[in-house]
Parts: sequence; C-alpha cells; structure tokens
Amino acid sequence: MTQAKEFNDKPGQNNNHNDHQGEVEMLRVVACIDGSRAAPAVCDYAAWASKHMETPMTLLHVLDEERYPTEPDLAGNIGLGSREQLMDELAELDRRRSKLALEHGHHMLDEAEDRVKSLGIDDVIKRQRHGDLTESLLALENQTRLLVMGLHGESSSDRDVHVGSQLETVIRSVHRPILLVPDEYQQPKSAMLAFDGSATAFKGVELLAGSPVLKGMPIHLVMIGPDTNDRWEQLKRAEKMLGELGAEITLAIRAGDVEPALHAYQEEHNIDILVMGAYGHSRIRQFLVGSTTTTVLKTAKKPLVILR
Repeated sequence: MTQAKEFNDKPGQNNNHNDHQGEVEMLRVVACIDGSRAAPAVCDYAAWASKHMETPMTLLHVLDEERYPTEPDLAGNIGLGSREQLMDELAELDRRRSKLALEHGHHMLDEAEDRVKSLGIDDVIKRQRHGDLTESLLALENQTRLLVMGLHGESSSDRDVHVGSQLETVIRSVHRPILLVPDEYQQPKSAMLAFDGSATAFKGVELLAGSPVLKGMPIHLVMIGPDTNDRWEQLKRAEKMLGELGAEITLAIRAGDVEPALHAYQEEHNIDILVMGAYGHSRIRQFLVGSTTTTVLKTAKKPLVILR
C-alpha cells in the first residue's frame, strides 16, 4: 500500500518534498475538495474513475488567497482616526482566520482520504495549496489525467443552487478532461457523447477509445441537426473508432436546439454521463459559452464530462 502524503503548496514553488521524481510526475485523477455538499460525491466519482482508469489519485484543497491571505495587507485601510494598535489587531485576526481555514482544509483532506481508501483506493496523495484555484490546477496540469469537481459551489442550498463561481474559468483554462459531478453519487452505467463531426469531436472519440473508464459501458453517439447521409457516415466512422471498448454503441441524430435536444435524449434513454467538447465554433461547443454555461451546469442532475 502506498502511504498517503500531504503537501502544503503555494503556486510557482517547487514542492517535491523528497518524493520520488517518478511518483510526482505520474498522471493522476485529481479530485478538488472544498466545503460544498458535493465533496463526498467528488470523492466517490473520483474513486470510481481511479479504479476504472487504473490511475492513482490526488486529493486537492485550494485555500483562496483573496479570502485567506498568508500575510494581510492593511496599509490601504489606514485613514483618519486609525490607530496602529487597531491595525495590528485586525492583521492578527486575519492571520488567525487563515490558520483556522488551513486546519479546516487539513481535516477535509483527512476525511476525504479515509473515504476513498474505504472505496479501495490505496495510492492517494493529499495536497493543499494557497492561491488561485485555476492557477493551482494549471500548476498540476502535467500530472493530471482527469480532473473531478463538483457542479455546485459552497454557497449552494436546497432552495438556491449556485454553480461554482470559478468553474467556467477552470473549464476554459485547463486542457484536461473534467468530470463535473452533482451532489449525490450514482455509479455510472451508460454514457452519451454529444458529437458534431468536427475534427475536435473526432479527437474526443479517439480520447474515449483509449480510456478504460467507459469500457463495456453502453455508449450513445448523438448528433443534433439535419438527418443527412454525410452525418450518418461521420457517426459510423466514430463508431468504428470505439470498437475496441467492446461496448454497445447506439447512433442517433436529433433535430432541434442543441441544449434541450441533448437533455431530452439523455432523459429518454436514462443515460448517466453526458460527454462533450468545450468551446469552439460548432453549435454543440458554443452552448457552453456565456450565459448558457450557467444554465446548463445549474440544471445538470447527472455527471458531465468536458473534453478539451
């Protein structure tokens, strides 16, 4: 069994901490842990992916530098009537607040480690970084095979669901597959790929064909738009590329607007995971741009895989 390790990092620093170089560079499933309700499900989905991909796991907690600065800068707050003692006390309060947040992060990582180990994941590393989430993920990009994050942020409640505030920035910035998960875990048993016949879409098919995570799982290749012979040929070409997965492949073309058509197909066939490319110029990729991004992610009830 590989012993779990913990890192307290700041982006831009070399934090090997005497680890074996090969272990640091090994590709991993990176699970982003925070104080949201989705954190247990993030652990469960990451463990599921880790097993199927036969890939070790990293549990990551990022402490926001803006909310919890390592050294509070109160110089700009000194004004008329201010007292040096008051500023010192405010600075000390901020330092204590940051220290408590750091300790809370340690506890969350410890609980997450216990959870994934109970699910059979032995090779797990814990990392805690102080800084910006996107910058922290980019710093780990070369070590990441799959990124797992919760769909909903820490401020979500039963009445008011908030998409993670930094989620769109992460999707645009990190060039690794991202598995976005709801608050409750349900073992995935089927998947669908939103396919548009573009070169990027075929790269996505190639990526899926080389990954064991969907091996043996029924897969639907779905195109939205006109029902033409050319489109069926593109679907059949993609189907051949997935042949080595040994999966039952279903091909479909649906008319209508991309977002409702895809979700309607997913509901109709009770498909667990929606896989799609992020951003670009096609209709399918464009529906994750701008205001529609928030709508799609906010209403998602099942896992969504974003391919970059």
